[in-house]
Order: sequence, then C-alpha cells, then structure tokens
Amino acid sequence: MKNNRLNHAGYLWAFSAITASPGAKAHYRRRRDDHGDWHAAGQRNLFNRMLGQLHHCFKNRRLFDEHTAFPAPQVPALAVA
Repeated sequence: MKNNRLNHAGYLWAFSAITASPGAKAHYRRRRDDHGDWHAAGQRNLFNRMLGQLHHCFKNRRLFDEHTAFPAPQVPALAVA
C-alpha cells in the first residue's frame, strides 16, 4: 500500500534537498553515477535516507547535522610502487 501524500511530500523534500544541500546532492549524484539509478530511484533513495535521519533525530533528541548525515566519502589511498 502506498501513501500518496507521503510520496508527494517525499518527492518535494528530496527535490529541495538536492538543490539546497551539498551533502544530499552528492548522495543523489553517487546513486545516479555509481549505482546507475534513474532520477526517480535516486530521489526515492535520498528520501528514504532522510526519513531514517529524521527518525534518528527524533529518537535521540538531536538536531540535524548535515556533516553527520552525509559524511564525505572515503577515498582509498593509491599504492605507490
């Protein structure tokens, strides 16, 4: 069963986060580029992650911190021979 109101709110929330948040945009771009997601799938994945973060903030009574929510990806060091 799909909640159409939640679906629409999530679409708008994720879309505005992609345009305003560098961390959310980087997450969305990774989903699109590295995982091959289409726009809607990348946006759904971002919305799902943001819902999880919202739940964490409510559960632990913490304020949202973008650097904690979207940490910079670890870049593996290249071995020099």
